[in-house]
Amino acid sequence: MNDTLPDNITGLEDEELLQEQDERFEHYRFEVDKGQSLLRIDKYLVNIMPSISRNRIQDAAESGNILVNGNAVKSNYKVKPLDVISIMLGYPPNQYEIVPQNIPINIVYEDDDIILVNKQPGLVVHPGFGNFDGTLLNAVAYHLKDNPGFDANDSRLGLVHRIDKDTSGLLLVAKTADAKSNLGKQFFDKTTHRRYQALVWGTVKEDEGTIVGAMARDPRDRMLFTVFEEGENPVAKHAVTHYKVLERLSYVTLVECRLETGRTHQIRVHMKHIGHTLFNDDRYGGNEVLKGTTSAKYKQFVKNSFEICPRQALHAKTLGFNHPRTGEYMHFDSELPEDMQMLIEKWRNYSKSL
Repeated sequence: MNDTLPDNITGLEDEELLQEQDERFEHYRFEVDKGQSLLRIDKYLVNIMPSISRNRIQDAAESGNILVNGNAVKSNYKVKPLDVISIMLGYPPNQYEIVPQNIPINIVYEDDDIILVNKQPGLVVHPGFGNFDGTLLNAVAYHLKDNPGFDANDSRLGLVHRIDKDTSGLLLVAKTADAKSNLGKQFFDKTTHRRYQALVWGTVKEDEGTIVGAMARDPRDRMLFTVFEEGENPVAKHAVTHYKVLERLSYVTLVECRLETGRTHQIRVHMKHIGHTLFNDDRYGGNEVLKGTTSAKYKQFVKNSFEICPRQALHAKTLGFNHPRTGEYMHFDSELPEDMQMLIEKWRNYSKSL
């Protein structure tokens, strides 16, 4: 049996797979040996699936996707002899085959181990619910179609981390299993350095600050995430975002966000939590006039601004990590895409006119 799990082992990890799925499918099944001593299931599965991190197995258990004898268990369950362990996901095995497609992507660095892409907004990163092709991974598969060592459908290779469809910026792809394992550990250990730039609604008063708030799906809308008080939601994941004001532009603020953790929608949720929703973030309400005047002229100005940047104004600007083979520290910076540059300049001109 293949001992690798897909990146979305939790079943609902990526924004393109957020829809609830009542039907689940068995992807992996193991029967515990007769002589097995009592052992936590996360440790047991790491032992028999060495390419999978314990953290991902624990996430799968928290999502109810690990069953023992037909019942969902948590990661501290202790396996017993002859237990039957099933790993369930919300889609049939091999449903999303990644086929090479000639899709333009901006590769800013490449060697034998890694590819660094500056992803354009609007490009989904991998196939999933509602997006079976036309993704960044389809583009990478095409780019490496003549590389016999790269299989786009091998989950030991490929994306090391993710950014949302409408977020632009730097994204790291591993060309080998060793590279993905090494880089995955760096992200898990929080030794990578990631900085984003975002335009948010309102005047951020403090020049810099830190947002600490555990995140989980909003029980009122499973397409959204929200912040919970400590202990309020047992499945909420600890999340930390550091921010710094770069420029105040009347009713909006340009901020830099540094991720200490990497939760789905983290910057979008954390900035909304402190009252500064990302500009034109339609999922979290930023596509409405949240600050400013009620004049028709101002409303038209905001509408025109939405048209200039028809997505959440968020860009993954910098990425730093140690090269998985050489250990050399590498740091990359990317320019803001044209839509965000034009948006910021529009607000600068508006601010000067006041």
